[in-house]
Amino acid sequence: MPIDVAPCTVVVFTDVVCAWSTVALHRFCTARARLGLDDAVRVDHRLFLLEDVNRFAIPRGMVDAEIPVVGQLEPSLGLSPWQGEPSAWPVTGLPADEAVHAAKEQSAAAAEQLDMALRLAFFRDSRCISMLHEVVDVARGCDLVDADAVAAALDDGRARGAMMAGYRAHRDDVQGSPHFFLADGSDVHNPGVAMHPDEAGGYPVVDSDDPSVYDDLVRRAAGQRG
Repeated sequence: MPIDVAPCTVVVFTDVVCAWSTVALHRFCTARARLGLDDAVRVDHRLFLLEDVNRFAIPRGMVDAEIPVVGQLEPSLGLSPWQGEPSAWPVTGLPADEAVHAAKEQSAAAAEQLDMALRLAFFRDSRCISMLHEVVDVARGCDLVDADAVAAALDDGRARGAMMAGYRAHRDDVQGSPHFFLADGSDVHNPGVAMHPDEAGGYPVVDSDDPSVYDDLVRRAAGQRG
């Protein structure tokens, strides 16, 4: 099924609990600001539900192995292995993903802000974003987000149906998290990063990393040509 991308928008299929996409979205938004295109380009968050794709809960061992590698790509984010109690580890990211889609009903900017705040709450601050009160508390720290509206949406489930329908419809079109789709028909998975798994140690190995690709990605999303 074709993926509909509005002009001056980039559709990103991702999951809040994906560290690679946390770096990718940070780089996209940083490039957008650097190019003076904050008001010209919006991110349309779509779900790629890793726990459903993989058929297992968020794997702490895998995430803790990834973080030292992914975190080095953008040290300013402060990503770190889990520092909380083992019993507080979130086994699902679905409530956090749903909150982002609820915020998208308010505005794309609200969704962007809440999405990154939830990512940092998990990857930097070791907060259990499986819990509704934690998700809503994170929303209350976002000045662009109506946290009460997000809480109400989480209670009645109004955002989940459309979110899951989009995920189911396009699951086979998405290579992984993050996968960017542009209005010009182009798409790219995990821009600028080439990697392979270290099967012996379980750690991902980054073969190359080129953050400069985000300038071109933002320009193309804005309808500009290099």
